[in-house]
Amino acid sequence: MAILSSSSSSSSFSAMKGIVVTIPALVLTASFTAFIVFILSSFLSPCSCPSSITSQNNAVISTVSVGDVSSEERISTSREDIDWVKDLIRSNGLHMHENILRKGINPRTREQQLQDLIQYKGISHYERDEETNHTALPCPGELLIEEHHSNYGEPWAGGRDVFEFLAESAKLKPNARVLEIGCGTLRVGLHFIRYLNPGNFHCLEKDELSLMAALRYELPSQGLLHKRPLIVRGEDMEFSKFGLDVDYDLIYASAVFLHMPDELVWTGLGRLVDKLKPYKGRIFVSHNIKFCTRLGGDKCTERLASLGLESLGRQTHDSLLFNHYEIWFGFRRIKG
Repeated sequence: MAILSSSSSSSSFSAMKGIVVTIPALVLTASFTAFIVFILSSFLSPCSCPSSITSQNNAVISTVSVGDVSSEERISTSREDIDWVKDLIRSNGLHMHENILRKGINPRTREQQLQDLIQYKGISHYERDEETNHTALPCPGELLIEEHHSNYGEPWAGGRDVFEFLAESAKLKPNARVLEIGCGTLRVGLHFIRYLNPGNFHCLEKDELSLMAALRYELPSQGLLHKRPLIVRGEDMEFSKFGLDVDYDLIYASAVFLHMPDELVWTGLGRLVDKLKPYKGRIFVSHNIKFCTRLGGDKCTERLASLGLESLGRQTHDSLLFNHYEIWFGFRRIKG
């Protein structure tokens, strides 16, 4: 009995010992299995997260590459954007042609505002000299009432249309370099300056009042001083101040060449060819190219070829904001 009891006790101990050894293994196995199931369910379950690649209306598409961050964005307004805003206007019971702008609490015309600014030496009513004035940089009253927005023959908002057309036609990225001939008060240039990397927008402008409006009002008011555009006062198509080694992805002149003598335009084109990137770079001229067509078709083509340029033909661009379209003529450099 004692032997049997001893043997039985030994067997029971062995059995108990076996159980003690196998419990951690079972626990580990169960934990590992649960972890694998969790991982698989995470991959297989549908994600309700917002996509970082494509926006809801497919208007903006962003791609990122390792080591070199690059973005690809839609610049112009999409059809989905237009449909969306039309729906919003309709749902709010708004009527496109029946609204009249109502005046505010203290309505004044631009002329009245200007008179007040002159009389009170600025909106802060300082009577002192500039040196004791608390204003960091005095601003002409004509700029504060935005009188220069009416100086270019069409709505100021048209600058956005021009930017969209040119930027997409030239397939511009933010690291591109752009030169505008005759940027005026930056009606178009502001949009390029905002889109491009700092220092990548250049402009040649001859009118002093336009330059003052651009530098003293538009850049500060739009928060774009940090973009450091290079704006040079000059005429006669002289581009030496922009640097000898600079090359441009886009050079454009909006309603400028048609006011210049033909030979001066040709002189300018001759100076610009070497500053335009071969094949991919673009020159765009708006309205007409009478400096070229007045020579006749074949002679025009020959003279362009002698400079290393090739015509890309005529394009039109419709405005999103008002009943208007612009005509543009494109050129590219065909010599490396």
